[in-house]
Amino acid sequence: MSDTNIFKVLSDAQRRDILVMLKEGRMNAGEIADRLGVTPAALSYHLKLLKDADLIMEYKQKNYIYYEINTTVFEDLLTWVAQFGGKK
Repeated sequence: MSDTNIFKVLSDAQRRDILVMLKEGRMNAGEIADRLGVTPAALSYHLKLLKDADLIMEYKQKNYIYYEINTTVFEDLLTWVAQFGGKK
């Protein structure tokens, strides 16, 4: 996991909405901005925080940059949270 506080990044509803959208598959910034109804500047801010936390990855393809979820980080996060589960 990165040094960025993942829980702080996940505390924002719009960033969680972006992750839910990306769960459906890879999207470019224009598609995400249209679905969220945010300005490109606002989206850029949210995407930067998500990238800094390693929650998403970006891929360049021709003239577009596509974003997708980094499932490895979520698996690590779930493993970490599971250690606090109760004993049965």
